[in-house]
Amino acid sequence: MIRHTFLLATALVVLSPAASFAQQAPKASADHAIGPEYDSTHVYVAPEDFDRFVTSVTATFGGSATKKGVFQVTPTASQTNSQLVLTPVGILSVFGFVTPVPYPFGAERTGYLVDDIDAAVTSALGHGASRLITSFPDPIGRDVVVQWPGGVNMQLYWHTAKPHYAPLATVPENRVYLTADSANAFIKSWTGYAHARVVSDDKAAPGVEIGQPGKTYRRVRLTSGYGKMTVLVSDGQLPWPYGRELTGYEVSSLTVTLDKAKAAGVETLVPAHREGDRDAAIVRFPGGYIAEIHAPVVKN
Repeated sequence: MIRHTFLLATALVVLSPAASFAQQAPKASADHAIGPEYDSTHVYVAPEDFDRFVTSVTATFGGSATKKGVFQVTPTASQTNSQLVLTPVGILSVFGFVTPVPYPFGAERTGYLVDDIDAAVTSALGHGASRLITSFPDPIGRDVVVQWPGGVNMQLYWHTAKPHYAPLATVPENRVYLTADSANAFIKSWTGYAHARVVSDDKAAPGVEIGQPGKTYRRVRLTSGYGKMTVLVSDGQLPWPYGRELTGYEVSSLTVTLDKAKAAGVETLVPAHREGDRDAAIVRFPGGYIAEIHAPVVKN
């Protein structure tokens, strides 16, 4: 819950403008993040592609998957295959609905575990988010889907019994594409809610990184208890598949990972290339999931 602290003053004390501002300054909201090893990218695939997709992810990144099951994970009647893929570079929540997908599900990019769902929702609303659906129970806790400025949809969730996952080898990045119309509003909202820190803000990054040679764009990198985030601010005139990748995964060797991916039936959409301090590529897994994969440049 967002709380405000006011300085006490009697009517006989005349406050200076600076003191008056301090009196009205809001106290920082609580940080409800648990940790990036408990956060996941939500991936929706057709039921017939489900097993092949899960196998391709573990073959590419390593790790394991939880037991597959069929559940109702929405507040209205539906059924979906569901499985968690636990890799060293990030978690994926995989859904293969065998019924039509109820609104607003399917458009949320991530699921973030919080310590208190009601307090987290209150904080999100106080920082500019809106609910696409009010909080609801699921088989192991409660969930809500919120939308941030710019139309960025996320699911927040809380477990009745907190899970225990191993720390990640590398933390994935949520890749958010926006235009200048909403970028500042989104960044302000997210940094306020998530207690995020701006790692870098390059206002003239090479446009070739997002398929726009000859142009520049703004690249903002953030980090918080929810993990990493890169906000890519452009004119929105992006060639496919840029903007379709939800998550970027950091690996130790891009070449080795792409070789594993190819052997697992993963298609390379954007070949490996240099992007400042990283080498990167964009791939498509069986079932259609598109992701960015990158490795830091080794400095001699």
